[in-house]
Amino acid sequence: MKMIFRIAKTELRTLFYSPVAWFLTIAFMVQCGVYYTYAMLNIANWQDIAIRNNPKFKDFGISLTSGVFLGQDSIFANVLQNLYLFVPLLTMGLISREINNGTIRLLYSSPIKTREIVLGKYVAIMIYNLLLLSIVGVFMLMGVVNIYHADYGILLSAALGFYLLVCTYTAIGLFMSSLTNYQIVSAIGSFIIIFALSRIGGLWQKYDIVRDLTYFLSISGRTTKMLRGLITTKDVIYFVMIMYMFVTFTLIKLKAGRESKPWFVTTARYLLVSVSVLLIGYVSSRPAFIGYWDTTATQKNTLHPNTQRILKELGDEPLEITLYTNLLGPGVQRGLPENRNDYLWSLWEPYLRFKPDIKFNYVYYYDADDADSSLYKTWPGKTLQQIATQMAEGYDVKFAGFKAPAEVRRMVNLQPESYRLVMQLKYKGQTTFLRTFDDATFWPEEQQVAPAFKRLIQASLPKNIFLTGNLQRSIHKKGEREYMLHAIAKGIRTSLINLGFDADTLNADTREIPAGITSLVLADPKTELSPVATERISRYLQNGGNMMILGEPGKQQMLNPLLKQLGVQLMDGTLIEVSKDEMPHMVKPYLTTAATYLSQDPVLKAVRQLQQEGEDSLGVLMPGVTGIAVTDSSNYKPTTILTTFSGKAWMKVGTLVTDSVPPVLNPQEGDSKQSSYATIVSLTRQVNNKQQRIVVCGDADFMSNTRQGGGFLSIDLYSWLDEGAFPIFTPRPEARDTKLTISGTIANIEKIIFVWVLPVIVLLAGTILLLRRKRQ
Repeated sequence: MKMIFRIAKTELRTLFYSPVAWFLTIAFMVQCGVYYTYAMLNIANWQDIAIRNNPKFKDFGISLTSGVFLGQDSIFANVLQNLYLFVPLLTMGLISREINNGTIRLLYSSPIKTREIVLGKYVAIMIYNLLLLSIVGVFMLMGVVNIYHADYGILLSAALGFYLLVCTYTAIGLFMSSLTNYQIVSAIGSFIIIFALSRIGGLWQKYDIVRDLTYFLSISGRTTKMLRGLITTKDVIYFVMIMYMFVTFTLIKLKAGRESKPWFVTTARYLLVSVSVLLIGYVSSRPAFIGYWDTTATQKNTLHPNTQRILKELGDEPLEITLYTNLLGPGVQRGLPENRNDYLWSLWEPYLRFKPDIKFNYVYYYDADDADSSLYKTWPGKTLQQIATQMAEGYDVKFAGFKAPAEVRRMVNLQPESYRLVMQLKYKGQTTFLRTFDDATFWPEEQQVAPAFKRLIQASLPKNIFLTGNLQRSIHKKGEREYMLHAIAKGIRTSLINLGFDADTLNADTREIPAGITSLVLADPKTELSPVATERISRYLQNGGNMMILGEPGKQQMLNPLLKQLGVQLMDGTLIEVSKDEMPHMVKPYLTTAATYLSQDPVLKAVRQLQQEGEDSLGVLMPGVTGIAVTDSSNYKPTTILTTFSGKAWMKVGTLVTDSVPPVLNPQEGDSKQSSYATIVSLTRQVNNKQQRIVVCGDADFMSNTRQGGGFLSIDLYSWLDEGAFPIFTPRPEARDTKLTISGTIANIEKIIFVWVLPVIVLLAGTILLLRRKRQ
């Protein structure tokens, strides 16, 4: 061990007596200084502007630690991106210099072991890497000083990733230096090896035998999790194994030059090391053997406790997830074998962390809806099999690996899923589908995955019944006024069926309303309810059933007879709110404080915080709405969810013209005005030891397809009706590192110091040292 450190000391002395190490150190320091001070100065200047001009400015509301150190133009992003340019220049002479100078023979003839030579040189370069890390550490320390409540956990994780990566690069450079006498060739060889390791993860991913091996060898993205503050044993072991492999390769190469062994002995040594690295890497990357440490202050890399509780309830029972990939369906490329590792580790790793025994199955098939002729129009004269054969050729996959329609239909009915790329979850005989979506993210997120898991363990599934028979809004139509998008649209991630609910329709004229449903929805009937339907709905309400009732101006008479028993009425007329941007009937009532407690939705939490700070609440556009009047509060407790701003709205009873000059309040025509109007009201009462919940809305259009299904508010209303069981909200703690401690002036001084003063001092120190060395 002493000899190793003596060699390391000698190597460090040689390193710092050459201009290359000083040049790289200064260049690295300038690079870090430029990216750090640029980001810090930019934020500090904007903070100064905000403080001077906005008395209400409190902070930026986002993590500045991530922005300064981990953003697109941040210090870590750019340093890691350019690191491969520094290392080969540093390591190209480690061994080749000894060979060229002839000192390698002296080392061989001395009692020093080859192992000590290799380890001594590698320890020296690791110490130099610590110098680079200390330079980064200076800026990390400044970040902790310059940012209130800086997230130091993520900084330490990123620093670990940086050090492991640079040590891996130097191990590669050490080996390449032992292969050739020419330092330039050694540097080029290091570039090539680093490039190969960066690209190998995308090679041969179609083949099961080599997919995991090449994916393990890939260095691309290995520091990504650490830069986000998540340290995994899989990534740490990867770096250690690659370092071990190339350092050992160097030892084998030098031993081969020192010993007279047959070539196959040396080859066997290389193979033994390679196989051991691959074996350890494969085992360490299995979900059951991976350890995780989320170093972030907000635990943003960890599943929300709500999701963790659901996974814990699954216990040790097997959970199977089958991915069905249709060669003729949308999203097929994401489901092909070449993208399997991306599917597993990008989508499922957060869940495998808490349930590593999930079993994944893959079914590849080709099929199309029998009623859909568009495929045959695109491929005239061809059968479904011939079309699939052509598609397989286009995707460069073997057609023999795809099941025929008859075979897959015997396994599962995918026609309701439109033969899209879909996952089926199976647990204790229960199954549910987890879908992909028509947006840029494509894969389901935690808010969709968690409800799917919960559906597997819940005895009764939440179900919303939409009444039909009186020209109500339809959940099966795509028209502007209909409700398909927020109810059953499979390609929309925020639709009810993708948040854990079931949705169905029922005609109360012909069928009884079943007990045990989550809620009954009566959306804007155009004709009067029959006595039979009214009686069945009333009985459902009397028994304590939850319900959502949505009306429209001009059709109050369709709902008021039913609403009378609830103690509320839809007011006559249409609310008017004149503004410079919208037509007068486009009213924008705001969320009340009570509305912010409907669910755990992060949007509602943010609105509640704004209200507590005295800021304006969030408005919801309602195109054509009437007010809701409370006539009797003896049975139900009414709570206003949405209300108009005081004094801004009034009720138009007469004829309303929306595409002309703004209407004027005319009491002679029956128009009236009061301080404010409730447009959504919730009603509650205790029935059979259970709280009955009812929502009454004076507008039905705000939840229509045109209005994107009501956005967050519709989800929150359904959540409230289900007593918060579904959807599964996953709100995150707010970041605390949202403000700087320094001004733009101080940031500018720091820029001068770190970009100019310190590098010049180091340059002078290096120059003096080299000149003194030369004189000696």
